[in-house]
Amino acid sequence: MWEKRWFQFSILMILAFVWGSSFILMKIGLKSFSSEQAAALRIFLASLALLPVSLRQLKNLQRKDLKSLLIAGFIGSFFPAFLFMKAETRIDSSLAGMLNSLTPVFTLIVGLLFHRTAFRWLQAVGLSLGLAGATGLILAGDGLHLGAINSYAFYIVLATCFYAISMNQIKAKLPHLSGVQVTSLSFLFIGPVALIYLLTTNFTPVLADPAWPVHLLALATLGIVGTALAMLLMNSLIRYSSAVAASSVTYIIPIFAIMWGVMDGEKVTVLHLMCMGLILTGVYLINRKRKKQLQGT
Repeated sequence: MWEKRWFQFSILMILAFVWGSSFILMKIGLKSFSSEQAAALRIFLASLALLPVSLRQLKNLQRKDLKSLLIAGFIGSFFPAFLFMKAETRIDSSLAGMLNSLTPVFTLIVGLLFHRTAFRWLQAVGLSLGLAGATGLILAGDGLHLGAINSYAFYIVLATCFYAISMNQIKAKLPHLSGVQVTSLSFLFIGPVALIYLLTTNFTPVLADPAWPVHLLALATLGIVGTALAMLLMNSLIRYSSAVAASSVTYIIPIFAIMWGVMDGEKVTVLHLMCMGLILTGVYLINRKRKKQLQGT
């Protein structure tokens, strides 16, 4: 079934919808919970959902992999969850979805700086376009002009940098582990930390909001479906169509993020769309050479 193109495309669209919807789910969860509580709940619930898989994969845990798995867990999932939640206390979910597209740009930068990734002039153009688009989104005001810097957007930029560090670490140090093994084992470490932190927070303001169960449901959906289940689907898909899955989903996620944002009354301007277009064009140019390299291996 996984080898069939129509099935791969269906999974790809499901993933894009789920991840594109994650940003609006964060926004809903933040209506009752603090950004720290929402992030910790997301990580803990994802870890809990992955626990049956994690326990089965413990036999594959080796001491030499511990450092890289901790980096994958904390740098690749734990800290970005907190950064995204913090950012969405002050920026729209649609803008968060647009900036999330920077991940492939920073993945190449980290690879160049620390992992001796091969570099081509086309990728230099892609990097320039991606960074220019991100700068435009950070500086964009409410209208078609450049206004005050939205400093909270930098939280998402930092989160995408963390994603890039984690992805390069996994590629360089954990090639002998499957994506499912990396995901489940890394969440086994960060889940208890999220729970411990969660227990130190004050839930009195949360319980004062009568709608808190609905907001908790949004975070549970984000953790279980948007994080745990989506990662397992993505890692299974990569085994059969890595080049397509790795690049195509990047282009579709912002579409759903913008759709949900507009439905929730967020303002998306022509300038926002132009800047996002620059980022996605840059991502395409960066991945274009990578696709050829993957096909030749």
